[in-house]
This record gives sequence, C-alpha cells and structure tokens, in this order.
Amino acid sequence: MDAQDSPAGQKPKLGQKVGKVATYYNPRTWKERGLWWTAGLFLVTYAIAVGVFGIIWSRSPGEFDVREEALKIAQNDEKKLKTGYITTATAIRTVETLLDKPGGYLSNDIMPPGVYLDNIPNWEFGVLTELRDLARSLRNEFSRSQTQSTEDRDLQIAEPQFNFDSQSWILPSTESEYRKGIEALYRYIARLSDEQQSDGQFFARADNLSLYLQVVEKRLGSLAQRLAASVGQVNFNLNLAGDPNARQSTATSEQAKIKTPWTELDDIFFEARGYTWALVHTLKAIEYDFRDV
Repeated sequence: MDAQDSPAGQKPKLGQKVGKVATYYNPRTWKERGLWWTAGLFLVTYAIAVGVFGIIWSRSPGEFDVREEALKIAQNDEKKLKTGYITTATAIRTVETLLDKPGGYLSNDIMPPGVYLDNIPNWEFGVLTELRDLARSLRNEFSRSQTQSTEDRDLQIAEPQFNFDSQSWILPSTESEYRKGIEALYRYIARLSDEQQSDGQFFARADNLSLYLQVVEKRLGSLAQRLAASVGQVNFNLNLAGDPNARQSTATSEQAKIKTPWTELDDIFFEARGYTWALVHTLKAIEYDFRDV
C-alpha cells in the first residue's frame, strides 16, 4: 500500500487542509486579500454556521420516561409519588423540554437561524397546545373535588402563564412567562407530595378524566381533518346532528369542499407531531395516576 494512501498518510493531508483553512482567518491574510475578500469570507462562514445550527435545531426531542422524570423531581423518593404527581411532573418536563431543547424556544426568534425555521416552531405550537389543555384540566378538573370547590392557588397562576403570547420576543419574553408557570407547577407538586399540607390535591376520578379526554378527542379530530384535507374532500353538513330543534348562527351549505393549501401541509404535519409528542407523555403519566380508576 502506498504510504500516501494509508490512514497514517491521510492524517498529515487533513492537517494541512485544516491549517490552510485556518490561515484564512489570520488578520495578515485579510490585509493581503483586501476588504471584499474578507467580507466574502465572513459571509460564507456565517452562512455555513447558520446552516449547521439550523439542521441541529430542526431535530425534535426524543421521548422521556415519565416515571423516571417524576422520580428526579422527587429526588428519588418514591413516597412522594402521590396520586397526580407523575402527571404534574410530566407537565413540568414537557414545558422544560420546550424551552431547553437544542436551540431553545424558537417560535419568538427574530435572528437567524431560528427566524428561518418553521418546522420546529410549528412543532412547538403543537406541544404548547397540549400543555395548555393539560394545565387547564389541572386547574379546573383534576385539582378540584366539585364545581363549588376553590381553585388551587398555584394552578391559578400556572394556567394563564402558559397561555401567554407564544411569539413575544421581549418585554416580557415568552420564555420568562412560561418559566413563571413552571415555578407555579413546582410549588403545586411540592404541596401535592407533602402529607403535612392538605390544600394541594389531585383527584383521579373517571368524570375528571373523561372531561380531559373529550378535549383530546376534539384536538385530534381537528388535526386529522386538516391533514386529510391535503388532497381535498367533500364534507356533508352534520353541524346540527340531525336535531330538528337545533339552531346555528348562520346558514351553511349542505356540502363543502375542504382542501388544505399545499404550502401549509408541512406546518400542520409538524404541529400534529408536536401535539402527539406531548400527548403520548401525558397519557403515559395518566396511566400511572389513574390506574385504579
């Protein structure tokens, strides 16, 4: 084998190439090549960096083990895993993943590469939709024993925080408002696991779960309808469900052709991916907390 073709011979060649590229960033080289060459070098470098980070940031996070994450929050104390603990911990980890994934939260970015990316922001919106539904159910259903009961003080803060504008860049930023919601969930979960405090409760009942699943059903139905409409379809008017006494605000045609514009298909696809990513974790957590229901 020729010495130049061997791995040992290739290493010096690679080192020479790297060294040559490094000389491009020597101020002496900039002075020799001139202003326009230097400006072009930085422009190409910037474009490559934006492209690389764009590819890295466009990867959606993987799944996590809901029970393991709950144990981490409980500092490996299984006695703290009271009813509702895993569901609440999953909500916390979901929003933390949304904010702390590679590239951070991108929906409100105004600088490259985040401003050029649309797949991950749509994924984020899907995750956020499920998170908002869960936070609303925690506040209105899971933490309340009956309709006349008092709202939990921390969930009363968390739920509206997650409904803050998802595209606010500054004053205040979306991230800062969502982190206030996370802090409120941490306070709630601490009371949930503290046997000395009875004001933090989670009620695993069939009626509470049914109300949440009804919302999930509508969300999935809407996403499925928008995805299926990519090829165009004719829908019959079933708005009043055949009830002769039912009424609606304005008249609609008996048939309607629905078609999702092709430019929006990938947006809906990634929104659906984000929603189902968050939903899978929530349902796994509910499986633990509602196992006796």
